[in-house]
Amino acid sequence: MTRKTSKIMQQSGVIPYRIQDGKIEVLLITTRSRQGWVIPKGGLCKGMSPHDSAAKEAWEEAGVLGRVTTEKLGNYKYRKRGNTYEVNLFLLPVEKVLEDWPEATQRERQWLEVNQAAKLVKETSLKKIIQTSWVMSN
Repeated sequence: MTRKTSKIMQQSGVIPYRIQDGKIEVLLITTRSRQGWVIPKGGLCKGMSPHDSAAKEAWEEAGVLGRVTTEKLGNYKYRKRGNTYEVNLFLLPVEKVLEDWPEATQRERQWLEVNQAAKLVKETSLKKIIQTSWVMSN
């Protein structure tokens, strides 16, 4: 039997945030199965830059709009269905929260204080990025 070499699939994602009463809040969404909390992310769209692709995912999965930063915040890897994904992350200061968006019926979303958000996500490296990204951005 030949072993299939698993190639790493590239994705981009955002950490959507807002400042509420002087505190930073992060928006998390549920997975489609509603089994866990994640950030909006997905495969790179052909002909789009990684940060534009990430903005599209934020609109589709979380129903939020804003200007995604062009500077990469960091990345993390995760495994799903035998594949390894590497997600390049960008910050998204949310300017508009939509009432209706493409995946509104498939996901829940919740604004959380930074440390609460970090506790809810599964991937350790994503937890660290959520907790430390504000030091660099402010």
